[in-house]
Amino acid sequence: MSTNQMAALVRTAEPQLMLRRFLALDAVVTGANALAYLAFAGPLGRFLGAGSGLLIGLGAFLAVYAAGVALLASRRRPPVLAVRAVVEANLAWAAVSLAALALWLTPTTAGAVWTVLQALTVAGFALLQYVALRQRQDSSV
Repeated sequence: MSTNQMAALVRTAEPQLMLRRFLALDAVVTGANALAYLAFAGPLGRFLGAGSGLLIGLGAFLAVYAAGVALLASRRRPPVLAVRAVVEANLAWAAVSLAALALWLTPTTAGAVWTVLQALTVAGFALLQYVALRQRQDSSV
């Protein structure tokens, strides 16, 4: 999807609503991922080629992060700095995931594919949130 297509996606009479929806979607997906890591750390660890301790730690972190993003999404007008922090955290997560895959993780094939897919998904959330935030700022000028 091109930047122009994404910009068209977030253009609405209420840019604020799109921003909140993208934050909420991020929170739901991140929360589901957290719950899966926490509830199924053993089987997922074997499938992905990751230690269950790593998945439990990631699951706990992601649960807290998802709750924070959900809280932000529930705000009528999420603060710009907080949204930027989410965008930057998502970009950092994507970059660290890919770096970890290249430098120190030794996942199964499924784990390597999962790592790349989740990094791309998180980067996609960052891009959508950034474009929606820009649209909101442009509409309030």
